[in-house]
Amino acid sequence: MTQGKYILIVAGDPSGDLHGQRLARALKAREPGLRIASAGGRLLRAESDVFFADLAELGIVGFVEPIKQLPFLIGLGRRLADFMERERPAALVCIDYYGFNRRVLSLAKRAGVPAYYYISPQVWATRAGRLKTLKRLVERMLLIFPFERRVYQEARIPHTFVGHPLLDVLPEARHAPGDGLRLGLLPGSRASEVSRHLPVFLDAVERIRKDYPKTSAAVFAAAALPDSAYAAARAKGLELVRETDYRRRAGLDLVLTSSGTATLENALLGLPMVVIYKMSWPTYAIARALIRVPYISMANLLAGRKLVPELIQRDATGAAVAEAALRLLEDPRRLAKLREDLVGLRAQLGGPGAADRAAQALLAGLASKKAVPA
Repeated sequence: MTQGKYILIVAGDPSGDLHGQRLARALKAREPGLRIASAGGRLLRAESDVFFADLAELGIVGFVEPIKQLPFLIGLGRRLADFMERERPAALVCIDYYGFNRRVLSLAKRAGVPAYYYISPQVWATRAGRLKTLKRLVERMLLIFPFERRVYQEARIPHTFVGHPLLDVLPEARHAPGDGLRLGLLPGSRASEVSRHLPVFLDAVERIRKDYPKTSAAVFAAAALPDSAYAAARAKGLELVRETDYRRRAGLDLVLTSSGTATLENALLGLPMVVIYKMSWPTYAIARALIRVPYISMANLLAGRKLVPELIQRDATGAAVAEAALRLLEDPRRLAKLREDLVGLRAQLGGPGAADRAAQALLAGLASKKAVPA
């Protein structure tokens, strides 16, 4: 097979899978002869000529949980190493998911495959020592948040700010008051997150309904998880929503959400929210020692202040979530200003076209090395 015909993309969670899919499409549009090899999720699988494993479905997260999947991850690493040695892809693109991608970057270096990183690991939040590793192993960082530029400039790591890919998929923010409170529950994209967060949210819904009896609540389900993961919500009569266009979510009045990509999605849709996160106690103990930022939600990090309430670990109870939600709901002016401030965060993220700008930067770098044949 002709050297350089493949680009290998590795993503490990549902959001990375989505952004990997869009990057793969942009690469193929700019370089029609290119083939995609990947490990990711069902979306990347659909765009790939060679697919190795569904990492997104496994839902590996945290510091302790990956140990359970070590045999699988070691085996996948060997398969990716063999592929890079044998096929010599034009480039490796890692998407977030640093724990596993750190290993893949080393394998690419050994195989002489240039590596790019799209959607940086959160070195600005924890373990800045990772910058030394990225400087050694990565050709260029393709950044999605504006504040990341300073971090990589100071570390003298080549980088390009391409903007946030969510701006290509999210509809414009809209809010029209309805009859009763429309509440959305987003307990997370992994089974472990759902098992920890959903009971908290269900308790909060019952408490909120005491003040707002006409509340309608829907659980927004992760594509990779079966309906059975949400059995507790269905038993209480809550609707299960699966959507890809965000239209239903955009019409909500308030969201109870787990921390993660969902908080940024909600912010850009102008959705007031209460953010929680619970994890295993060993993972929490490690995270607490390492994390260097004051907030867990991207809405607050981008704003540089506490726009939305956050509740972590033992503070994340149904009573506390309901109390935070009711404080927002009882002050219409505050609620309207919050929606305005959240939508205003869009201006920081570079406008639509992130995947295409990332593809352009990557292919320009490869062209300078003459890695991709014409």
